[in-house]
Amino acid sequence: MRPRIAIPVPHGLDLEYAERAIVQYEHAIAVTGGEPVRIPLDQPADALKDVVDACLGVVLPGSKADVDPARFHASRSPHTTATDHAREAADNLLLASAYRDRKPVLAICYGLQSLNVYRSGSLIQHIPDFLPGSRRDKVNHEAGKTVLVAHSVEIEPGSRLEEIVSNRSVERNILPVNSSHHQSVERIGEGLRVVARCPDDGIIEALEGTLPDHFVLAVQWHPERSVEQDDASPAIFQAFMKAASRAG
Repeated sequence: MRPRIAIPVPHGLDLEYAERAIVQYEHAIAVTGGEPVRIPLDQPADALKDVVDACLGVVLPGSKADVDPARFHASRSPHTTATDHAREAADNLLLASAYRDRKPVLAICYGLQSLNVYRSGSLIQHIPDFLPGSRRDKVNHEAGKTVLVAHSVEIEPGSRLEEIVSNRSVERNILPVNSSHHQSVERIGEGLRVVARCPDDGIIEALEGTLPDHFVLAVQWHPERSVEQDDASPAIFQAFMKAASRAG
């Protein structure tokens, strides 16, 4: 039986974008053995409880929004986009369920940032404002779908992520990735650790949970875009799905 995987609708305000974006994540979940279950953003938490409880894993997708900086006690940068309160509420509901019941979590792009803030971490609100001039123009983290590969990430030896992508055409722990983000992790959330950085500018590119019995993996790039184009992208979803199957 395919594990049911909860995935919130990516955006609560731009519905055209949300519908277009979620399809890629649902496809990646389906082709790696899961059953995607959309979590709507326009329903109260008590109405979603039974649906959420029936899911064995959580995928937090990307979004056009930025996490509300008030949640990590920061003033809003002029570069920070509007807060999507409905998406934040859905993410918090799903993460509370996942941490309570040890459900596997796979967080992607905005999902990584959402997870980190949920775990009391903070964010760099605009990468170019954070980096010194000598490193500011080395990498375009916002390249997105205009390129196949935006930059590379260097994976921490001995990490869960390294185990997942090893022998997947990854040389010397360097993995080419596609990314679409202008924010990144600053202070690491509780129970998380850094497992990948961009080697060119040091920006954090992946986190994972520190508990060995709880699969939590967050990547700042978009493996759902390349799930049928390389070996490492489906391996990430497959590892998550294996953990979800065990959770059932």
